[in-house]
Formats: sequence, structure tokens, C-alpha cells
Amino acid sequence: MIIVFDLDDTLYEEMTFVRGGMLAVANFLKEKIKDKESSIYDELIHILKTKGRNKIFDNLLLKKKKFTKLLVSQCINTYRYHCPIIKLYPEAKEFLKAHNDKPLYLVTDGHKIVQANKVRSLNLEKYFKKIFITHRYGIKNSKPSLYCFEKIKKSEQCNWDDLVYIGDNPNKDFISLNKVNAKTIRVLKGNYSDIIVPKKFEAKKSITSLKELNSTLKEIFK
Repeated sequence: MIIVFDLDDTLYEEMTFVRGGMLAVANFLKEKIKDKESSIYDELIHILKTKGRNKIFDNLLLKKKKFTKLLVSQCINTYRYHCPIIKLYPEAKEFLKAHNDKPLYLVTDGHKIVQANKVRSLNLEKYFKKIFITHRYGIKNSKPSLYCFEKIKKSEQCNWDDLVYIGDNPNKDFISLNKVNAKTIRVLKGNYSDIIVPKKFEAKKSITSLKELNSTLKEIFK
């Protein structure tokens, strides 16, 4: 059994990172747009909830009549490179500690420096045999690409059906792994917890919490 985890909303709550980043941006902007940090933060969260994350800083700065490409770029960098204060889900930490003698891997998409900062903040290196930040190998090798999973398979000299991936995003996490008959488990957490996808995109098993992971692994590997 080779256990591979996703990161965001699988091992910790991604919104804690997002809120921390928005607070860092609000602190950066308070002097530039002459407003309170708390007010800027509230506006960013409101834009996030109503319009999503795409062009969130553009939208704020346009509203404040302070838009420049440079300032947007500075906001993006402030968000990306802030020092995240994030914590593993308690059940995730419990599982990782209990299975530290097994070959555990991490495969995560996203900006390579941002994801590395998250890994460092969560102190994940001690739990995993290897951590794959897919963008380090080129965006084309991010999920649903099997590139990083093939590296794991080669390293472990295992078959696809010996490998299980635990993730949260059915848009990309499971479709390619399902095709090669790997095991897949969806954690119903975060932004994707309620979405319904065609069967080929869906994991073979779903759980609401990593508290259910031990029993689910026993079931699918029996």
C-alpha cells in the first residue's frame, strides 16, 4: 500500500492560508489607499465570496480608484509570499504520525514557492518520503497528469493498484488515476465538497473526514 496525499483542503483548511494572505495584502495597502487594514480586509473577503479569487486585487483597486498594474503585481506577490500561519487538521496529524513508518507521499499543484511555504509552515517534511510540488516539473505535469505519480510508482516498484491517492478536487485529482486502476479517495472538504461530477472524474470512495481513512483503506485493500 503506497499512500499519496493532496495538500490543500485535504491535510489542512486552505481558507486559513487565503485569509492570512488577504490580511497581509490589507496591511500592505493601508497606507497606499489611506484606509484601515480591517476595512480593506473585509472588502477583500467580500469580493472573494461574491466574485471569487480571480482578479480580486484588480477589483479592489479599481473600486478605490488606485488601480495600476504595478500595485496589482505587488499585491499578488504580498499574497503569495506571506508567511502562512496554518495548521494540519487534527485527524490529518494523527494519521501521519501513526503511519510514519509507511511510504507516504505528497503530490500538490500550485505556485511552487507558495506550496513550498505551506509545506514548510506545516512541517510536513518529517512525515513524507518525498513531496512533489508538480509545478517544479512544469505546469504541464500538474494534475491530472500522472507524471509525479509515475515517479512514485517507479521509486516503489509497485503496480498502480498498490497506490492510493487522497484528494479533494474531483475536477482533476482522480480521473487519470482511475484510468490506470489506482485507488482514489475523495475527502469532502473545502470549495469542492458539494460539487457533483461525472463518474469518470469521481473517486472510487468518498469520506467526510480523515477520521474515516483507516477503515476506508482497510476496505479497499482487503
